[in-house]
Amino acid sequence: MRGIVSIDEALSLAEKADLDLVNISPNADPPVCKILDYGKYRYEQQKKEKTAKKNQHVTEIKEIRLSASIEDHDVEVKAKAATKFLKDGDKVKVSLRFRGRERDYTQLGFDAMNKFAEMVSEYGVVEKPAKMEGRRMNMFLAPKKDKK
Repeated sequence: MRGIVSIDEALSLAEKADLDLVNISPNADPPVCKILDYGKYRYEQQKKEKTAKKNQHVTEIKEIRLSASIEDHDVEVKAKAATKFLKDGDKVKVSLRFRGRERDYTQLGFDAMNKFAEMVSEYGVVEKPAKMEGRRMNMFLAPKKDKK
């Protein structure tokens, strides 16, 4: 800790120590600099970034498609796939397309969506409830947060 010193003095101190003068926080008033080995500093920063990148999980959106007249067993199979996605930490988009006259019976679609959401409620929560968008009905599920 040298305190506030002039640039020339800081450069001469770094030169005497055979190290580099590194600007750590240029936006601060006055700017914060350190005398250190810049190559080693960059190596450690890259190492930190690499470990942070390794530990992070990118959330993907997986899609499950249903139909208005889907049978119970088929819903169970698709719910099983959705629980697998939710366990992996991914979001699930459940979509249901109405064909022809099915569009007149949108209540069947809402029932199928609610049934599906109920089946996966142990592993996920409804992020966006079922909503009609043209011929499609979409619902988004997000994984439940682990309470540690």
